[in-house]
Amino acid sequence: MRKPLAFVLTATLALCATLAQAQPQTQDVPLRIVVGYAPGGSTDRVARIVADKLGSKLGTPVIVENKTGAGGRLSAQAVKAAPANQPTLLLANPAVMLVAPLVFPDAGYDPERDFRPVSHVNSYEFGVAVGSAVPVKELPHLLAWLRANPDKANFGVPATGSLPHFFGLMVGDAAKVRAEVVGYRGSAPLLNDLLGGQVPVAFDTFDTLLPQHEAGKIRILAASGAKRSALDGKIPTFKESGLDLAATGWNTFFAPMGMPKAQAERLAGLIHEVMKDPDTQRKFEAAKMEPVVATMAQTEAMLKAYRAQWAPVVQRSGFKP
Repeated sequence: MRKPLAFVLTATLALCATLAQAQPQTQDVPLRIVVGYAPGGSTDRVARIVADKLGSKLGTPVIVENKTGAGGRLSAQAVKAAPANQPTLLLANPAVMLVAPLVFPDAGYDPERDFRPVSHVNSYEFGVAVGSAVPVKELPHLLAWLRANPDKANFGVPATGSLPHFFGLMVGDAAKVRAEVVGYRGSAPLLNDLLGGQVPVAFDTFDTLLPQHEAGKIRILAASGAKRSALDGKIPTFKESGLDLAATGWNTFFAPMGMPKAQAERLAGLIHEVMKDPDTQRKFEAAKMEPVVATMAQTEAMLKAYRAQWAPVVQRSGFKP
């Protein structure tokens, strides 16, 4: 006997409702990328280039959140405490994940206990630059000028306790120049004051300083690489300028330990794909940054070697915030 159409429709709707209830209810939650520095700096630029591509691969929005303060430590503290139902990554550099835990009695997090390395995405050098009002064109001339003008012997850094800050102290020690450190909340305000003459000298990432150097508004006197930078081969290294110093930094994504390992591994794989994309690499190069394509295992190995190299250097420096 053929059942009435109304009965068939009712039964079908009931079956669909039952199946819908049986399926796990999921909701796409935006991924947060937390950066400990102000918009416009190199770490922020890395986050935004990757976020744009990563969102397409995830199929959900990726939001970059700038949580400034305490030299980047606030960002790490926030990601450590991120709720499990809120996917969150930290994009951090050695200042946050190496220097701060060594020099601050209570940084509020342990890099190895509270975070899982996800993906190393770029490396960078440091530069020392002067504003147009400083009458020097080479590093030895700058050091002589600082000695002759102790009232002007200060330098700006994007954050107190950052790696540019630490490298600036290394330069001062090697050159026997005592200088006052002026810490900023990111590279953008530092550059504004360097351009305006409020601070005569700045230590920051090479890629951050380079656009203003190319525009003729500031002068980069030396770069921290072991050899001249591919971004501008005319600028000498510190070694070529008479100081036996070389240093590099990195930006790396970290997941809080509260994030399931499988989810962190999936994000690592997707970021690896993003960094292999020729368009991503072009964007990094256009932003004067060196892209790095690294797996999760390669990232972990890099961090282990970096800590072994730099932790003793930081501890021997005696630097105290």
